[in-house]
Amino acid sequence: MDGLPDDGRGLSPRQRVELAEQQLGAPVVLRWCAGLLTGDVAYDDPAQPPLTWLGGPHATWLLGQPARVADDQEYWARTWAARALLHAWDDAVLELVPAVVCALADPAWRVREMAAKVVARRELGQAGEALLPLVEDDVPRVRAAAVRALGLVGEVEALDAARDAQDDQDPAVHRAAELAVRRLQERLDRW
Repeated sequence: MDGLPDDGRGLSPRQRVELAEQQLGAPVVLRWCAGLLTGDVAYDDPAQPPLTWLGGPHATWLLGQPARVADDQEYWARTWAARALLHAWDDAVLELVPAVVCALADPAWRVREMAAKVVARRELGQAGEALLPLVEDDVPRVRAAAVRALGLVGEVEALDAARDAQDDQDPAVHRAAELAVRRLQERLDRW
């Protein structure tokens, strides 16, 4: 498959994804991202589009590393795949929601954080239950993203989790929790 004319330097992630959709087709790009998130597609699979469509210059660097280095950094491909879903989405691609829910349990915190952001952006109510454990994640950025998403898609059980997160020592998590509690109370008509 053809790639970017270069490594995507100078293009934003959104621009790279939009260009990929134009040149490869949205369903191809979205299914590729879903496959990267679930692990069904390897980041260096030659049958797939070049990773530079998602990761730009960093992907060029990653692909040029020896296997032992690249394998330690391969979570970036899943992070970039999730980030692409912030900019591209099609409800007709049925693999997307399960892939994002799967990514919420990823061992790499950057992937979990980005997947929670996708849940919030796409308002994926199906992911509400999978977000709950992330409210207690070891990484504050993941906790904040999870609480924000719960404020938009969570059900009654999310209200207790968001209230508990208001006691978080991290200011970003605390602020996200306060907003999430207000949103949940309004959406669920619970006080």
